[in-house]
Amino acid sequence: MINKELQRRILSSIILIPVTIFFIIQGSFTFIFFLSLIFLVTSLEWFKMTKNKDLLRIFGLFFLFFSFFSTFYLRQYIGLNFFLFLIIVCIFTDTGGYIFGKVFKGPRLTKVSPKKTYSGVFGSFLISLLFGLIYIKYLGQKSKILLETDLLFIILLILFISLVSQIGDLIISYFKRKAKLKDTGKILPGHGGFLDRIDGIIFVMPATYLLVLPILINKLNLIK
Repeated sequence: MINKELQRRILSSIILIPVTIFFIIQGSFTFIFFLSLIFLVTSLEWFKMTKNKDLLRIFGLFFLFFSFFSTFYLRQYIGLNFFLFLIIVCIFTDTGGYIFGKVFKGPRLTKVSPKKTYSGVFGSFLISLLFGLIYIKYLGQKSKILLETDLLFIILLILFISLVSQIGDLIISYFKRKAKLKDTGKILPGHGGFLDRIDGIIFVMPATYLLVLPILINKLNLIK
């Protein structure tokens, strides 16, 4: 039997995923509006986690702003297909870690997040790599980056994105633990807060913007 928390998680995902895809596909000002709403909510969740820590609050706010700017830039100027590729890798990093952690269990990775296991880390890399490559083969035909970059670079890119996503997850888990919070919020039934859901993505986007994009621009002459 599926427990009630998982039922709520599935139902909210059924609503959340199509809405998110709609705004991503629309792009432009519609996407800015969507990002602005999420930025507002995640900023409030961050403020809740960092009570009486003004410097940390300010730093986190600047980081979130840069993360959402990177998100908009990658979607608007680098392209829908590549942006969806990043999202897919992040989603299946989370999914792979959850499934492998539940099925294989094993030693815990760190006290920061007791549910994280070494088997989960392996599952995150494996499943994100599998679905990242599937996406490129069947849905990434219109992306110059995904089609004109050699396979080895793509594999390393997927593993890098997955790694950053997992690190982001652990960082948010650390701050939740320090604040003695189970979830960053209650806005998403079965999921918690927005930061609980996009903890990996908010680190992947600026990392891609700062570290991966310059390599791609030089390699493929994306911007002339």
